[in-house]
Amino acid sequence: MSHEVRPKIKALPKVLLHDHLDGGVRPATVLELAKEVGYDELPVDDVQGLADWFRDSADSGSLVRYLETFAQTVGVMQTRDALFRVASECAQDLAEDGVVYAEVRYAPEQHLEQGLTLEQVIEAVNAGFRDGEARAASAGRPIRVRALLTAMRHAAKSRDIAELAVRYRDQEVAGFDIAGAEAGYPPTRHLDAFEYLRRENAHFTIHAGEAFGLPSIWEAIQWCGAERLGHGVRIVDDIDLSGDEPTLGRLAAFVRDRRIPLEMCPSSNVQTGAAESVAAHPITMLKELRFRVTLNTDNRLMSDTSMSWEMQQLVDEAGWNVDDLRWVTVNAMKSAFLPFEQRLTLIEDVIKPGYDAAARNLGS
Repeated sequence: MSHEVRPKIKALPKVLLHDHLDGGVRPATVLELAKEVGYDELPVDDVQGLADWFRDSADSGSLVRYLETFAQTVGVMQTRDALFRVASECAQDLAEDGVVYAEVRYAPEQHLEQGLTLEQVIEAVNAGFRDGEARAASAGRPIRVRALLTAMRHAAKSRDIAELAVRYRDQEVAGFDIAGAEAGYPPTRHLDAFEYLRRENAHFTIHAGEAFGLPSIWEAIQWCGAERLGHGVRIVDDIDLSGDEPTLGRLAAFVRDRRIPLEMCPSSNVQTGAAESVAAHPITMLKELRFRVTLNTDNRLMSDTSMSWEMQQLVDEAGWNVDDLRWVTVNAMKSAFLPFEQRLTLIEDVIKPGYDAAARNLGS
C-alpha cells in the first residue's frame, strides 16, 4: 500500500462484502507465481512497477479497460498451489487491515486453463482461506473469510456455478454472484440459476448499477431476486435532487424501503468513471437518506486501496465521522450471508466494542 493510513482508522473493526480475490493479489506474489508457472505476459518485472501498472491501467475511467487488468492476475492463478497461496494471503492481508468478517468473491470458471476442475478450484481457495484465518488468528487478528462463487455474465456456466455454491455452502461458501460487463449482458440471461438458488434457500448478490443504469438494478431485484446489489451506485439516477428535498422514484424508494444492501466501492467507482471523486460519491448522499449502505474495496490491487483507506478517504474528503463508520460497518454485518445469530454475535461482541474503544478524534 502506498497510502499512509491513520492508526486509529486501521484499528477499527471492519466488515467487507465486496472484494474480488483476483483483484487483491499482492504484486510480489503475481511476479513470483508468474516465474513459478512460466507465465510470461506480465508487462513489468519489478514489484513497484507492477503495482503502478495495475493502478494506472485501472485509472483509465473505463470499466472495460479496468477489467482487462484481471487477465494478468487470473493468468497466474491456474494451479492449486497458486490459488491456495492467493487465498491465504488475502485472508491475512484483510485481517492485518482490521477486517473481522469478509466475503471474497471469485469466478471458478476462470481458473481451469491448466486442468483444474471447478471443484478443485473451490477446494483450493477454501483451504487457502482456512490457512489464512489460522495464521491471522495466531497473529492476534482473528478474521472469518467466506467465499462467494461468481459466474461471468457473458458465459454460460451460471447454473453450474450456482449448484456448486449450494453444494459447498456448509464449507464456508456464502453464496453466488454474477459479474463482468453489464451492458448487453442483463442478469435475466441467468434466470435459471437465480430461480434454482431461490428454491434451494441460497444467498446471492448481483453486480448491478455500476456501469449500466436503472434497468440493470430493476432486473437484478425484481426479476432475479437479488438480496444485495453489487455497487448499485446508479440508483441515484432515480433520485430527484432539483427541489428542496431529495425525491425518490419508485425503484429507489423500493430499494430503501426493503433495506436492500448496496455494496458500494468508492475508489473503484472513481476509477471506472461511475463517480467523479470520493468527495462527490453518492455513498454520502445515500447514507444521509438512510439507504442500507455498505463500504467495500472491490479490487485492492487495481485501486491501490484497503478498507482502512476507503474509510479514511470518506473521513478526509466527505466529512464522515466515527459514528458514520460504525453505522456502515454494522450495516455490512447485518447484510452478510451468514446465519442471524452469528451476525449478531459479531456485532455485539466484536464490532460495537471495537468502536466503543476507538478514540472519537480521528485526526491523529
